[in-house]
Amino acid sequence: MLYTIEYLTEKIKESEKPYDLDKITAAYEVANDAHKGVKRSSGEPYITHPIAVACILLEFYMDTDTLCAALLHDVVEDTDVTLDSLRKRFGDDVANLVDGVTKIGQVPLNNTKEEQQAENTRKILIAMSKDIRVIIIKLADRLHNMRTIMYRPPEKQRKKALETMNFYAPIAHRLGMSAVKEEMEDISIKILDPYGSKMIEDMLNKHKEQRDTFIDVIKNRIRDRIQDIQPPPTIEGRVKSVYSIYKKVYVKGKSFDEIYDIYAVRVIVSTVIECYNVLGIIHDIFKPIPYRFKDYIATPKPNRYQSLHTTVIGREGIPFEVQIRTYEMHNTAQYGIAAHWKYKAGISGKVSGEKRFDWIRHIIEQQQDTDDIEQIADAIKVDLSPDDVYVFTPKGDVITLPAGSTIIDFAYAIHTQVGNRMTGAKVGGKLIRFDYQLHTGDIVEVMTSSSACPNRNWLEIAKTNEARSKIRSWFKRECRDENIREGMTAIENEFRRNKMIPDDEFIQDLAHIQHFDNKEDFYAAIGYGGVILSKIMQRAKDMYSARHGASDATEDSSGIGYTGRRRSGVIVDGMENCLVKFAKCCNPLPGDDIIGFITRGYGVSVHKTDCMNVQSSPPEDKERWIKVAWAAANESDSYNATIDIIAEDRTALIADVTAVIAGNRIPIRHITAHNLKNGNGNIIVTVEVASVEQLTNLIARICKISGIISAERTGIV
Repeated sequence: MLYTIEYLTEKIKESEKPYDLDKITAAYEVANDAHKGVKRSSGEPYITHPIAVACILLEFYMDTDTLCAALLHDVVEDTDVTLDSLRKRFGDDVANLVDGVTKIGQVPLNNTKEEQQAENTRKILIAMSKDIRVIIIKLADRLHNMRTIMYRPPEKQRKKALETMNFYAPIAHRLGMSAVKEEMEDISIKILDPYGSKMIEDMLNKHKEQRDTFIDVIKNRIRDRIQDIQPPPTIEGRVKSVYSIYKKVYVKGKSFDEIYDIYAVRVIVSTVIECYNVLGIIHDIFKPIPYRFKDYIATPKPNRYQSLHTTVIGREGIPFEVQIRTYEMHNTAQYGIAAHWKYKAGISGKVSGEKRFDWIRHIIEQQQDTDDIEQIADAIKVDLSPDDVYVFTPKGDVITLPAGSTIIDFAYAIHTQVGNRMTGAKVGGKLIRFDYQLHTGDIVEVMTSSSACPNRNWLEIAKTNEARSKIRSWFKRECRDENIREGMTAIENEFRRNKMIPDDEFIQDLAHIQHFDNKEDFYAAIGYGGVILSKIMQRAKDMYSARHGASDATEDSSGIGYTGRRRSGVIVDGMENCLVKFAKCCNPLPGDDIIGFITRGYGVSVHKTDCMNVQSSPPEDKERWIKVAWAAANESDSYNATIDIIAEDRTALIADVTAVIAGNRIPIRHITAHNLKNGNGNIIVTVEVASVEQLTNLIARICKISGIISAERTGIV
C-alpha cells in the first residue's frame, strides 16, 4: 500500500489517544520538504518510508515525540536539515531520538566488515541505554525495509536478511516484541533459503481447511468448559511461524510430524489464579504430553514474557499447544517494551532508568575488558541469544543463562568473587566437570576456596561474555608479568609455525595496529585473552609478506605458487615464464584484474588490483609495482581457490556441499568444518578451478543448497 500523511492522520484519530497532531503534521512537512524529489527503489516517493515507519509505531501506541522522530529519522543523515534546527523546532526529545537513530548507521569506512558490525552494534546498544525508543524506531525502520526488500538487488537482499536475522530479530525478541521478531525472521528466511521456506509453507497450506476446522473445534470445546468464568476469557488459535518450524525441521532435524506445537490455542483470562484453574481444566479435557509443560508465570523469560504452556492431545490424535495468560501478560507478549506506552505512559514520556534495561548497560560494560572488536561482536550475539536455560541455586534462586552455559558462567553470574574462587561444582549433589553444559531445572552448588583463582582454560570453556570478561579482568589485574611471558611465548610459537622471523619494529607496528601504545601491553593482552592471536595472524602475515616480498609466511608445505602451470598463466611486462608467485592475501584467478609486485629474490608476486595490500602499499614501494596480464588460457592450467561457507548446522551438510562440487567436476584439495558459537556451521573448502567465472558459478550452486546462509570467496588457501 502507498502510505500518505492522510492515512497516518486517520489512524491517529481512530486511536482516540490525545496525540499532538499539529506537532506530528509539522514533522511531516519538514520531512516531506527535505526528501522532495527522492525516490525509493520501488519508485515510490521516499517520504512514504518514514510515514510507514510512523504507522508501524502507531500500532504500538508510541508517544507523539516518537512518531515525530520516525517521520524525521532520515533527514539529518540524508538531507541538509541540521540537528540544531530540529531541536529548536521540536524540542530535545525529538532531536535526541533522531540523533540516536542517525548515529546507529554511521560507521567508519576504513574498518573491516566485522569491525563495522561490532561498531554498529555498540552504537545501537549505547543509544538504547539512553532511550529505548531509539531502537524501537530502528526496529520499525528495519521492518518496513524488509517488507519492501523485493525491490533491492539480490546481493543486497541477502546482506540485509543476514543482518536482520543475526541482530535485529534477537533485539526484538529481547524487547519482547514477538510480532516484529517473527515477521523479520519469516521474511529473512525466504531470502536466505527460498526453497526450504517454500517447502514449509507448502506443508502448512496443504491441509489449511482441515487445520482451521480442527482449531475451531478445539476452541469450542474449551469455551464450553470455561464459560462460567467472568468476564468471559478470550480464546484464540494460531499456527507457528514459518521460521520457527524451519529451525526445527532443518536445524534440529525433526520431521514435520514430530513438531508438537505447530498448532496452538491461546486462552486469555483476567487473573493469575484463573490461569492455573484453566490449566487444570485443559488437562481434564485433553491428555497432556509428559515433560511438555512450562510455567513462565512463576519463572518469566528475560524479556518479561509470562504464560503457561502445555502440549496436549485431543481425541483426533493431533498434538497441539495451549498457552494460558492474563490480559496484561498478553499485552507484554505482543508489544514487549512498547506496552509501556500503551498501558502506562499513554502517549508521552520516555523510559530510561528502569531495571528492565540493565542488561543493555551490562553488555556495554562487559565490552570494556576486551580489545578484540570481532570478539565483542560474537559476545553480543551470544548475550542476545533467544535460547536460555533456567538454573537454580541451592536456596531456590533462579539464574538465567544462554543455552550451552557451563558452571563457570553460573558461578560468575552469582558474583565475581564466587567465580574467581571456584574449585568445582555439584549438580544434583554429584560432582561435574567444568565444561558440563547446564540444563533448565539443574540445581547447582558451587564450591569455593579463598586460595583458588581462575584458570586460563576457562576462557575457552565459558559461554557468556560476562564470565569471560571477568576472567580476563582477573588476569589483566593480577598477573601482568605472567601475561607478558604468556603472550611472548604464544606469538613466538605462532610466528615460528608460519615461518616468520619478525623484528622488534614489526612487533611494535603490529601492536599499534591493534591500538596498543607498546609491545608489552600487546603481549599482556594476548596473555590474558584480550586479543585472540588466531584472529590477528592473517593480518600479521599480510604485513610480513608486504614488507619482505614473497616470504615463507605466504607459502604452505605444498609450495603452491611456484609450479610451472602457474608461471605460464601470467605475462609480466610482456615476458612469459617469469618467476611468478600468486599472493595468498587475495589469491587471484584468471578473470580478475591483477598487478605485480617485484619481490626481493623471489620474482613477481601477483595480486588482485583491489587487494588490501595493494591499496595500502607505502609510497616508497611505488616503483616496485608493475603491469601484469593473464596469458592465453591453457586447458591444463588450474588454480586453487577457497570458499568460506556459513550454514545452518544439520546432518549431511558437508555431504551435500561436496556432492555439488563433485557434480561440477571440480577437484577438492582441502576441506575443514567446525561449529560456530551461534549454532551455525562453518565449512572452508579449497578447490581447483580454471577461472574466476568457474568459481562464481560453483558458489552460486552452493548457495542453492538447503540451509546455506552465505558462501564467499576468500583469499586464503
